[in-house]
Amino acid sequence: MQKKGLRPIWFDLESKTVKVIDQRMLPHKFVVAELKTVDDVIGAIKEMFVRGAPLIGATGAFGVYIALASDGNTIVDEHLKSECQRIKDSRPTAVNLKWGVDRVLNVALKFSKYEDRADRALKEACKIVEEEAENCRLIGEYGYPLIEAIYRKKLENCQNSQDKGSSRVNILTHCNAGWLATIEYGTATAPIYTAFDRGIDLHVWVDETRPLNQGSRLTAWELLKHGVAHTVITDNAGGHLMQHNMVDIVIVGTDRTTRTGDVANKIGTYLKALAANDNNVPFYVALPSSTFDWSLTDGIKDIPIEERDPDEIRYVQGLDKDGKIASVLIPPEKSLAANHAFDVTPRRLVTGFITERGVCNASEDAILKLFPEYALL
Repeated sequence: MQKKGLRPIWFDLESKTVKVIDQRMLPHKFVVAELKTVDDVIGAIKEMFVRGAPLIGATGAFGVYIALASDGNTIVDEHLKSECQRIKDSRPTAVNLKWGVDRVLNVALKFSKYEDRADRALKEACKIVEEEAENCRLIGEYGYPLIEAIYRKKLENCQNSQDKGSSRVNILTHCNAGWLATIEYGTATAPIYTAFDRGIDLHVWVDETRPLNQGSRLTAWELLKHGVAHTVITDNAGGHLMQHNMVDIVIVGTDRTTRTGDVANKIGTYLKALAANDNNVPFYVALPSSTFDWSLTDGIKDIPIEERDPDEIRYVQGLDKDGKIASVLIPPEKSLAANHAFDVTPRRLVTGFITERGVCNASEDAILKLFPEYALL
């Protein structure tokens, strides 16, 4: 799926530190940052060195170990819990953050000795990383037949029609739900990579995804490195493409999904779902089980929507003609801006979920049939 060994987060055995790709610099510069303190972890999450629900969860998991390692054997239970709460508060929407922190913290607190706590916290964080990578690989396996079925149908139509047309599968995605956001493979991109690697002729429409352009910066960079045909489009072009039969399937990721099937994802996802519904284009959401919030049933009412710095809208970052990364002001300097980072797509607009246990429709019964252990939560 990507260069072997290249991940957006890892524990460096030589330096004994957690390292991450600073995704703010991509695609123009490849920069690695070290996370040595809890403040480093919080800063990396808030400032989006790391982003994407599974990666944020993994970063939070490593943050528990970092809290123990940076404070040494002087840290007490209440201070450790306080540091973990600070990490969990760093971004509100992605449920994986709380999940990752709590999972490692609960393991660490089972031990009384500092050395045991630190050792087990690190092992649990690394275990989460490997599990999430495997979950995404399985999402690719379960999502692949959806793309293959479209390809086979288009191929058959080409063979049976005088107008030969094209059997190429056109996929639209929003934001970046690739390996940069999820450790390996991606969620939305996992079926794409799997299908491409198995010889399916496909093409990806890549929403630029304003305001931070995670699509045009990160998804396009990933797809280019993998050799997948793709075209960057404006966020508002998706509906037009669907009207003209230029999109066969939409696959997106999610930062938090309720047990009933409401989906919080990068702002603009809801509009893609509306356009897909209006044009009979299947709309799938790919996610590991760690991104379900099993406590929520009403996504529009209950999922907290992060409002970020308006300057992310007011300024656009890019590479200038001198090869330097620069930010430029777009609107009038005194104009106000509002930066809602996510929206919620109601379950009625979702064709189905692609998970590590299979594909299901967007209903509580179908979701819990795949994950029955969460039925009583």
